[in-house]
Amino acid sequence: MRLTILSVGRLKSGAERDLFDEYVKRALPVARILGFRGIDAIEVASGGGLDAEAERILAKIPSGASVIRLDEFGRNAPSAAFADRLARLRDQGVPELVLLIGGAEGYGEAVRHAAPDTMAFGAQTWPHRLVRAMLAEQVYRAVTILAGMPYHKA
Repeated sequence: MRLTILSVGRLKSGAERDLFDEYVKRALPVARILGFRGIDAIEVASGGGLDAEAERILAKIPSGASVIRLDEFGRNAPSAAFADRLARLRDQGVPELVLLIGGAEGYGEAVRHAAPDTMAFGAQTWPHRLVRAMLAEQVYRAVTILAGMPYHKA
């Protein structure tokens, strides 16, 4: 299964980009050993309203992919449960999992309808730059949990 982090807007160079890239770099070798084909990052342009963003988002989701939409009102789950979810989808033969980060205004109705499965990083609202870094870290944490590595201490 391929993992794709699809986000609205561009992550410019700086500390958040460096952190995102570092966690993806760390996760990739472990992920491949576990049978994940890769970790991709796709950015779609922001602006033009929710419907326009929704069109751009939906155009980038591959056919047959599962989607988890990050949403502040989504389901909260411990890191180990997220790892189990990744493993379960991989073992079910899902070809691609898209982890979706919406724009500043949220998601258009078309995206909410097409991707009803949600996940939250708590009730707080986080800057999108940080969410990308946090999501990359959680992917890294998930693959280290699955590999039995000591990174996750809980």
